[in-house]
Amino acid sequence: MTKGLFFTSLVLAALISTYLLLSGVPLNDLTNWFFPDQKVLSSEERPQTLDDSQDWSQFPVHTVTATGYTAGEESTGKKPDHPAYGITFSGVKVTRDLYSTIAADPDKFPIGTILFIPGYGYGVVADTGSAITGNRIDLYYDTVQDVYDEWGKKTIEVYVIKKGDGSLTEEALQSLNEDESMQVFRQQLLNKTED
Repeated sequence: MTKGLFFTSLVLAALISTYLLLSGVPLNDLTNWFFPDQKVLSSEERPQTLDDSQDWSQFPVHTVTATGYTAGEESTGKKPDHPAYGITFSGVKVTRDLYSTIAADPDKFPIGTILFIPGYGYGVVADTGSAITGNRIDLYYDTVQDVYDEWGKKTIEVYVIKKGDGSLTEEALQSLNEDESMQVFRQQLLNKTED
């Protein structure tokens, strides 16, 4: 049965290829005929990466030194059994998502400030740190290995999307991450973290 299905598929593929070659019908037209509810996206229509999705230069820019941190003892001094493990200065839980929690000097970037960090994505200032002063920021990652593999230490330009008012709630962070217009970019990030 399987062998017969395989050869039938080969014959069908050969017939379709011959038809396309002789008729000059574009593959997209044939696809639309077989699958009328599906749209084949051209390379211009395919979703861009978040980095390429808009002109970031319209936002105020700051040069910072960016490092990575985790919720673990190596970054925070807290063990998983500590009651404040994984909880930021603002009170929200650390997260790596479309809008990830980051640490910054609140005198430079108040809690709740949204930055766009090329190569990382959106960061929402939710945390502080004794070594995070001036033009330093710390980007949240789930594991130390992620920090090493995906970031390390970089001096980069970041864009201030919105200046914070000194506070951040779980509800506000969740609302940012669930914005319908941004889900294609969120899915790109989630797919990348699953690999």
